[in-house]
Parts: sequence; structure tokens; C-alpha cells
Amino acid sequence: MSPVARLFCIAALLGVGSSAAVHAAPHDRTLAIVMTNDPVENHILVYDADTHALIQTLSTQGKGGVGGNGHGIRQNDDGIVAVVNYGSGTVAVFRRAHNGLTFDSLVSTTSAPVSIDFGNDHMYVAGDTSVDSFVLHHNNIGWLDGTTTLVLAGGAGVPAAGSTAEVGVISDTRLLVTLKTDPTPGTVDVVSLSDGAIKSTAPTAVSAPDGTLTPFGFSVLDDGTALITLAHSNEDGLFRDGAFKAVTGSGQTAPCWTTRVGKYVFTVNTASRTISRLVTTGDNIFIDNQVEASVTTGSPTDADANGGTLGVIDHGTNQSHLTLFSYNVFGELKSAGGPITLGVPNANGVAIMTPGDDND
Repeated sequence: MSPVARLFCIAALLGVGSSAAVHAAPHDRTLAIVMTNDPVENHILVYDADTHALIQTLSTQGKGGVGGNGHGIRQNDDGIVAVVNYGSGTVAVFRRAHNGLTFDSLVSTTSAPVSIDFGNDHMYVAGDTSVDSFVLHHNNIGWLDGTTTLVLAGGAGVPAAGSTAEVGVISDTRLLVTLKTDPTPGTVDVVSLSDGAIKSTAPTAVSAPDGTLTPFGFSVLDDGTALITLAHSNEDGLFRDGAFKAVTGSGQTAPCWTTRVGKYVFTVNTASRTISRLVTTGDNIFIDNQVEASVTTGSPTDADANGGTLGVIDHGTNQSHLTLFSYNVFGELKSAGGPITLGVPNANGVAIMTPGDDND
């Protein structure tokens, strides 16, 4: 593994950055939401995805500081946005209201939170050493109704801090959590669910294939497969029925994050600063376009796509950026204007929220 690949893949509202949302018709904007990730006082920045105007700067009521993860911000279809406060052991919950967000609540997790997903009428949060389920009832985040300790393949014990990469719902009975443990291959934890709640039984720990490194970001397809990046060996893997079924070379350096648009999965290749477009079958992975787009400003740290907009967040020299693309039904990307300079060095996490994702 090259040193370059290793380097790159590693309740109250405080303030409003702009009043632009007040004068717009309700529910007509696509929002791009990013996290400053400040280890002392974390915030989210809310942008209009079309005009690139900063709409709001909101406190997360906690401390940031997470790295080497995906989905530190996650939205659901009913206007909830959840954000990890890694340094505080909490998740901040926001609600969409017209063309902005309002702070809703804080949820405490059983270990420092890293990654979030929604599904099965639950919110799932993977932390450094555990993964939790929280009831989603009438579009409110409720109580903790399940948790289990993450484990490493081969009986290697509990993962060290910084190992957890991403959590994702794969079905109504299973979650996946990816764990990166260089120089060993890494682990995919298969977590069992009962009525959406995490069972207390230990996950099934599946090793990444021999000769590969670092299961990282992933997207789940309608057929129940998951395309998982193997970031530090520059490969992509197809995971189905509790096992890797295929591995293919990415042709790019450090594929880390993914986001799905219909039948297409986009991988964001951190060291190459490119975006690839892939398609899969039940047993195979095909690189549809190795370089569909490029990120010119820095090394990508997360991506999300929704409603015709794809957003990539990156780190440059002492600065972070958000780059937005439009996409069509063929998965073709087109630049949606120049990159947005975020004004902070270590921003992390991006969520794209469409006008239909609204509580009101």
C-alpha cells in the first residue's frame, strides 16, 4: 500500500448565517448540509445547492473531531438530519422547516459516534466500539432499543478507536458496519436486527478478502448486495449473503466513499481526487466509467447524492470545500458551479436534502 493512499484514507439554535431562506417560497430548495467538525464547538453549514448561498450556520450542541468515516451526517425522507458529535458522545438531530433547519434534540450513544443511517423505522449509529439502534416513532427519534459491541474478524477483539468507517442498512434483518484495521485486511460486521432493533448478540465478523485492505464506504443495492470499497488496496468488493462474492481493481488510488444513484454507484477516490461510476450484478462489478468527474480542490472526505444533486466534501491545505454536481438518469455528472470554500480546515460529512424531504 502506498503512503499516499494511507494518508488520504484515514436544545438551542446558536446562529443563522443568512436570512435568504426567509424570502423564498417554502420547500423549493435543495439543501447541501456539511459539518465543520470542530473539536471544540461543532456546527453545521446549510447551503442552497442551486445558488451556493450560505443559508444557516447552526450549532450541533457538541464537539466534533471525527475522521476516516462516512455518513457522519445523514438525512431521512421525512426531513430529519442527524449529525455526529464525536467528541461529546452525542448525535444532534435537526428538522427541516421550509428552506432551513431547526435544532431538535441530542441523543447519547454508547460509544463515540462515527456514522449514521436510517431504515426500518430506526436510526442506527455506529461508534468506535459499538452500534446502537434508536426508535423512530411518528418521525421523532426515540429511545435506545438495542446495542451490541463491534468485533474484529479472527477473534481479534474490539476495534480500536478510529477503526469504524460506516454503518448501513442492508435489509429488515441486518446492518453492515465496516472496520478498517491496517495492516490486517479489515472486517465487515453483519449485525442482526429484530423488528428493527439491534440484537444484543455479537455481530458476525467477516474478514475482507485475502490480499485486500480496508473495507470502507459502501452502498446497498435493491437486490440486497452491497458494493464496498477496499480503500487501501485500490479495489472494490461485492458483498452478498454474508460474504464477498467478487473483487475488482478500481483503477484509481484510494477509493473510499460511495453514494448510490439508481443502478449506479459512485466511488469517490481520495488520493486520485476522482469519481468513478460502477454497476453491479449479483456476482460481478463493472467499472462503467473510471473517471466520471474530478475534484480539483482537495482530497475528498465524504459524498452524498439525492434528487439530481451529488455533493463531495474535501480537505485542501488548511481549507475544506464542497463541490456539487448534477446527474441524469444515465449517471452522467456535470459540474454545478465552482467549489464552495467552507472556511474551516477539517469539515467532514455531507447530506443532500431535496425540497420533498420536509417536516412541514
